[in-house]
Amino acid sequence: MNCFLRVAALPLDIVQGDKDANLDAVERALSLLPPGTDLVVLPELFSTGYTDDPDILSELAERNTQSTVDRIKSWAAKTGAAFAGSFLAYTHPHVYNRGFFIEPSGEETFYDKHHLFSISREAKVFSSGTTPPPVVRFRGWSISLIVCYDLRFPVWCRNRVDGYDLLLVVANWPAARAYAWEHLLIARAIENQCCVVGANRSGNDKFGSYDNLTYIFDSRGMAIGVQPTGSPFIVADLDGARQDSYRKAFPVLDDADSYYLS
Repeated sequence: MNCFLRVAALPLDIVQGDKDANLDAVERALSLLPPGTDLVVLPELFSTGYTDDPDILSELAERNTQSTVDRIKSWAAKTGAAFAGSFLAYTHPHVYNRGFFIEPSGEETFYDKHHLFSISREAKVFSSGTTPPPVVRFRGWSISLIVCYDLRFPVWCRNRVDGYDLLLVVANWPAARAYAWEHLLIARAIENQCCVVGANRSGNDKFGSYDNLTYIFDSRGMAIGVQPTGSPFIVADLDGARQDSYRKAFPVLDDADSYYLS
């Protein structure tokens, strides 16, 4: 994998329930997207924010063919970058927290959040996804995607020798649990020998504050994300050759236990 991948994560300050405002905010931020960006990562539920009110959910949730996904596809085509994140999705008769990976070609991959946060009402008003995290091949990288609370479950995130090179974690993870968030991201990077992007929202809502919690780590668990002056993005150039060299020199994935998910 002798290639670089430029990743830009946007810690969007999500306006609760205002889809137009959030989509427009991303559009404005994209005018400052660093040149040569290959992948833009947006937070969990970037276009609506989180709600556990069933009436609001039914009003805001969309199918994969409606305006939010259409807008993402237009950004991907215009910028030449892939876009990842999650949105409030409806597939009759259920509502899902649906991760997406949209390529400039229009190719789309979706993943429904599997682990719902039972400490809140999320598990009561959303449906749980049933398929494992996908692996997408993009510009020489194998990329997997999980959503927020999935991060706490290492078996669900476990890599294979022929698995993924980059794990995307899109989240609304509050500052009250910031220590766990940062260290779980580092742990997933180290144990899976992969780069990890933790794309968290910013701002505040009734559940807490979210600022300064977007990170990018390399496969050794070292922070490599930087925020260029005047930019809203956290950016890193991921070095595929360096990661491959590290895996070959220290091939711990070869000794991983075999298992299956039921």
